[in-house]
Amino acid sequence: MQIVETANEGLKRAYSVTILAKDISERIEGEVRKIAPQVRMPGFRPGKVPANLIKKMHGPALHQDALNTSIREAMDKLVTDNELRPAMQPQIELGEGYEEGKDAELSVSLEVLPKISAPSLEGLKLEKLVVPVSEEEVDEAVQRLASQQKSFKDGAKTKKAAEGDQVVCDFVGKLDGVEFEGGKAEDQAIEIGAGRLIPGFEEQLVGVKAGDEKQISVTFPEEYPAENLKGKEATFDITVHAVKVPTETTVDDDFAKNLGLESLEQLRNLLRGQLEQETAGLTRTQMKRALLDQLAAGHDFDVPPSMVEAEFEQIWAQLTHEAGHEEDPEAALKELEDEKDDYRSIAVRRVRLGLLLSEIGQANKVEVSQQEMQMLLQQAAQQYRPEDRERFFEYVQNDPMAAAQLRAPLYEDKVVDFLIEQAEVTEREVSRDELQAAIEADEGETPAKPAAKKPAAKKPAAKKAPAKKADAAADEKKPAAKKAPAKKAAASKADGDAPAKKPAAKKPAAKKAPAKKPAAKSE
Repeated sequence: MQIVETANEGLKRAYSVTILAKDISERIEGEVRKIAPQVRMPGFRPGKVPANLIKKMHGPALHQDALNTSIREAMDKLVTDNELRPAMQPQIELGEGYEEGKDAELSVSLEVLPKISAPSLEGLKLEKLVVPVSEEEVDEAVQRLASQQKSFKDGAKTKKAAEGDQVVCDFVGKLDGVEFEGGKAEDQAIEIGAGRLIPGFEEQLVGVKAGDEKQISVTFPEEYPAENLKGKEATFDITVHAVKVPTETTVDDDFAKNLGLESLEQLRNLLRGQLEQETAGLTRTQMKRALLDQLAAGHDFDVPPSMVEAEFEQIWAQLTHEAGHEEDPEAALKELEDEKDDYRSIAVRRVRLGLLLSEIGQANKVEVSQQEMQMLLQQAAQQYRPEDRERFFEYVQNDPMAAAQLRAPLYEDKVVDFLIEQAEVTEREVSRDELQAAIEADEGETPAKPAAKKPAAKKPAAKKAPAKKADAAADEKKPAAKKAPAKKAAASKADGDAPAKKPAAKKPAAKKAPAKKPAAKSE
């Protein structure tokens, strides 16, 4: 085997690899000897089939296996001998005109991870914004819960349904006059204004009374889960049985007992704990963003373009999907195009922070335990249909990159928690509005170099949220952890990452994870 470096520029490397024909041939001969005792052929005793006949029968498959194995071993040697840390799977091209009996000439190109020194953690300072939960907030939470536990009583027979009332009715849905599956219900209780049914359904019940029969027309949303109903106009024949009006909910011990609790005080304590947990989550978000801003400001190094491109594609796909659901999709997409360079800079920041956090985690032996990984697997499996979960487990177990992708968010959170523990933390009591304002200020400010300039906040927060998170906190999908397949790549070997698969000349189509079950939606 011969390996010659042909390019070395920045993080890009290229090599010419020659696998000698005799090495491939020897591997084929060894495989023939290995399988010969199991080969059966009419006219020959078991294990006595001549080697030339075995090669004639299985020659193409044996040659392909030998070639693929040789390429994998060549890639292992290339990475080991040159002390490389590939950022992504190397690109391998087999020379044109290759055929059995000739040397295999390979062209290999790849990008490597930059060499990063784990930063000193001395002098790391953070401010923790603490929000005390007031009794007034607990009162509001109790009232919100009470409003959700509405009860209704029969209205007068002549009562016409209004916003907030409940209509008990039968309905039959039809497309072009033909009843469709799932469009029929009896004694259905529908609260007008609750927004639980498709747009336009509840509104057309305003004014009905007991005994009325009415036909309404509605259009199913384009994103409706049933393919045969997406964007279709349908009619519903309604028969009204009763109109009910809401009754006042008394907040007392009996109210709490109806919820399965012992007393109103226990309910208040439970809600207080939920509010404290919610504000603690906001506090951590603010601290994490401040921490990552410090790391980004203090480190400037080149990052692999392929990782940046992969990260950018994820950000861009999410943003364009959301823009497509705006009131004016064309204008929203045009605005995104105007800010495309800014979002690419956000991808650079995310990759850089992911690599840096990985290096810190490795240097300080931060790990994701096997038990934690099993919990992640179980949680992720819930997104799939029960019949597909076994295939999902197999997919993750056999694909190191899929496992790294699953592990990445938890690993980063553990590194962030480690850094917060090492920091000198001062606390300051603020209101919830002040904490929220501090988070939004982090989203809107321009990151210090080397991070890129953020776009101005022109669109509503919901539209910008994914990119803001990416820039301010690298919160969700970390390219460093999930994109680098090789040893000591950004996913960190400290958390038990398996070595990546090595590419072959002809590898079968990647095994895909089973399709996720559709998210449940209200009709």
